[in-house]
Amino acid sequence: MATSNRPTLSRRNFITSAVAVGAATSLAAPALAQNFDPITGQPLQAVGPTGATPDAGMVQYDANQDSRRNVSSFHMQDWQPYFSNLTNGAVLVDLNSRALHFWGEDGQTYKLFPTSVPVSPELTRTGRTEIIKKVEGPTWAPTPSMKKSNPEWPDFVPAGDPLNPMGTHALWLSWQYYRIHGTHDTRKIGRKSSNGCIGMYNEHIKQMYALTKVGTQVMII
Repeated sequence: MATSNRPTLSRRNFITSAVAVGAATSLAAPALAQNFDPITGQPLQAVGPTGATPDAGMVQYDANQDSRRNVSSFHMQDWQPYFSNLTNGAVLVDLNSRALHFWGEDGQTYKLFPTSVPVSPELTRTGRTEIIKKVEGPTWAPTPSMKKSNPEWPDFVPAGDPLNPMGTHALWLSWQYYRIHGTHDTRKIGRKSSNGCIGMYNEHIKQMYALTKVGTQVMII
């Protein structure tokens, strides 16, 4: 990794301060999500491409809630009950099955992917939105409220940094701070393990990045 002039931030300090923030702050930035195992309550420490561990999360999840993998409940969906047309393509995120469905504008392309979903109803939004921005190699920066609560956090985390929770690609939704993005921590997928964003395997978000466009319809149910 290239040398940086940003302040040194130890992983232990980052984790300690992150957990202390709690759910109220997490709504301000759900992209910094999905880093405590919702079953054990312990910090997740998956290894990224360079062997470094990823960032710390904002919320320590309740180990007693239903956060187990739900891959077996996947099934194909039809787009007609949810969208009036396929202009620009359509994305349906089903929070119950923890699956993302994509239909292409051609009416022939259909994809079904597992996802991570928000850990509680309070940490998510449902309804209609759309993709307003696509980023390959997303960077991350804390919101003003996060920075105020955690002044030791970096002002900016570059793409590829092990502290960056956004994975390799990200799709910005029209709801502020909400994203569909990748993650290096594969244990998050199929679980209630985010603060609001929808997480995907990096290889899957890469496919979604190629399939979608600015203006693609999104519905979260």
